[in-house]
Amino acid sequence: MTAPLKKRQERSLKEYPLRSYDKLRYPDTDRQGHVNNAAFSTFLETGRVEVLYDPANPLASEHGEFVIASLKLDYLAEITYPGRVEIGSGVTKVGTSSFRFTQALFQQGQCVATAETVIVQVDDRTRRSSPLSEAARNFLLTLTLPGAA
Repeated sequence: MTAPLKKRQERSLKEYPLRSYDKLRYPDTDRQGHVNNAAFSTFLETGRVEVLYDPANPLASEHGEFVIASLKLDYLAEITYPGRVEIGSGVTKVGTSSFRFTQALFQQGQCVATAETVIVQVDDRTRRSSPLSEAARNFLLTLTLPGAA
């Protein structure tokens, strides 16, 4: 006999230290009439880029750029057109050259997807991982989600 599955507790949008949004476009829809699953990744990217490439607070070191090493995306509900999708983002772990970003997508207050992304800083000359600056590490730590281990 197997144990019953526990329902995962999702965070609310207000729990994420970073919040942004995207307007849904008609071309985002598929033949079933809901937003295509590929668009979910684009919405997540909107939330990440606002942190990674903020001109007022650049994170990358000199000769550094960011790449995705891992992306785990769980679809929880469909997104429907028209409207907008809200994006919650926060950091759950900061390493030497990488960090883990946790995000969620919401439509009309309902969590429709969650994602974990591991982002690595690489040296644009050697294409190898390179350490985050102390300033970048400190900034990323200010974006830590409540309850993150």
